[in-house]
Amino acid sequence: MPKLQFSFELITQDEKARLGKIFTPRGSIDTPAFMPVGTLGTVKGIFPEDVLETGSQIILGNTYHLMLRPGTEILDQFGGLHDFMNWQKPILTDSGGFQIMSLARLNKIDINIGAVFSSHVDGKKFVLSPEKSIQIQKSINSDIMMVLDECPKLTNDRDKLISAIKISTSWAKRCKIEFGNNKNKALFGIVQGGLEKKLRLDSLEKLVSIGFDGYAMGGLAVGEKQEEMFSILNNSVYYMPKDKPRYLMGVGTPSDILGAVKSGIDMFDCVMPTRSGRTGLAFTWRGKVNLRNTKYKNDKSPLDTNTSVRNLNLYSKSYLNHLTKTNEILASMLISLHNINFYQQFMLEIRKEIKKGTFNNFYNKYIDMF
Repeated sequence: MPKLQFSFELITQDEKARLGKIFTPRGSIDTPAFMPVGTLGTVKGIFPEDVLETGSQIILGNTYHLMLRPGTEILDQFGGLHDFMNWQKPILTDSGGFQIMSLARLNKIDINIGAVFSSHVDGKKFVLSPEKSIQIQKSINSDIMMVLDECPKLTNDRDKLISAIKISTSWAKRCKIEFGNNKNKALFGIVQGGLEKKLRLDSLEKLVSIGFDGYAMGGLAVGEKQEEMFSILNNSVYYMPKDKPRYLMGVGTPSDILGAVKSGIDMFDCVMPTRSGRTGLAFTWRGKVNLRNTKYKNDKSPLDTNTSVRNLNLYSKSYLNHLTKTNEILASMLISLHNINFYQQFMLEIRKEIKKGTFNNFYNKYIDMF
């Protein structure tokens, strides 16, 4: 039964790998957890009820994009994104910080104001301040909100990394004030610092002193090598509060997830399952399958014989090859759904292995497969 307040329970550990549960008024989330990305209020190409059937317990929306379309006026009319998109489970929203980086050509940062944007949709000027980011997330009615941060591109420029921490810390304080004292919701801080351990720990210390309901590692999966990401996680995660959820933003491949779980991360999100699905790439227990490859033209076997979600086990690789080659919309729908389902089954098995104390065996079996 859902608890009335946001909370986190650490159930057990297998070395650093953690098995836990997040509680929200809209339902609980078993961790380690993968959150399908629904940037604009939709996990691309998949019906919300099918996302639910895969075992997904939470999805991610985006503050910047939902602010522009459909806008807070419409979201307020529906009481938030849940009713608007017909998804009654928890929703986490990114704050718009990633768009400050990815749309850098369209904005200018001012630590005292926020990010001054020219909309990528119609060119209109607007300010995304820390306070505005939280106000929008309140209109979305997010169960877990993120602070607005500056997420710098991959760089070795220490001055840029220090500046990003200064800005992000200042904005985090303002977000906390704007968020207020709402025990039903959660607000997560975001750690910056690039690939420098000392800067990461400095950023984390500042955020912990402010006090948040969870802590995210930002500024990773931005072009660094996988071993570099794992190194910064191994050096930093130990110092994150043990009684709060730990979230690695924008990650990633199944092997990325395995390495991060091994370091003690609890939550993940990535567009990869659906983005790959739209290009004909499937993730399976035998590795990646490129369904555009001619070798699948006469393959009568399904991608997964063990799932009945939307009858995915009844569609052959041959048929999926045909759909991808003819650019049929159904190809991206079926493969995207398969990928989300695989990711959730993958997370389920990770949780089982941690509970049994055999996670390392699972890690060793699959770390090089993806």
